[in-house]
Amino acid sequence: MSPETMSVFSPKLAARFDALVEKYPLRRSALVPMLLYAQDEVGYLSDAVIAEVAERIGINENDVRSVASYYSMLRFKPAGKFNVQVCTNISCMLRGGYDIFDKFSEELGVGHKGVTTDGVFSLEEVECIGACCWAPAIQVNYDFHDDLTPENVPGILAHYRKQVQDKEKDA
Repeated sequence: MSPETMSVFSPKLAARFDALVEKYPLRRSALVPMLLYAQDEVGYLSDAVIAEVAERIGINENDVRSVASYYSMLRFKPAGKFNVQVCTNISCMLRGGYDIFDKFSEELGVGHKGVTTDGVFSLEEVECIGACCWAPAIQVNYDFHDDLTPENVPGILAHYRKQVQDKEKDA
């Protein structure tokens, strides 16, 4: 990117991207890390994010979209402040993963890929979060919760709602 071009990313993240593309022998190898960092900062992979990442790497936007659509952890529309991912792969499924998902859906009033009206939570069923030994498990943003039962769900949601309330008090 030329210095006079406006970036959709913070200066810190733009500098991180510049360093990333120099780290790899092929610039394209930086694509997935860049998409993850971009999603963390912007919240999802908007058209502007995709366009800028493509330009920074030197590939076309369709190539970025193709790669991004392969990974379930990458989103093309905004999620809630806390994205609840419930694993329903075989280990979690056999130990009650669908019951956990159903309880979150009931408590939040949304289904798969849904976002609560206040924007605090989003919910999705995912194939695997790599916590099979501790099934059933969920991931909320980057926090893991494991060995769950449906009875754990209200407490988990209360924990994250409290974080929002505490932040509002401090503001």
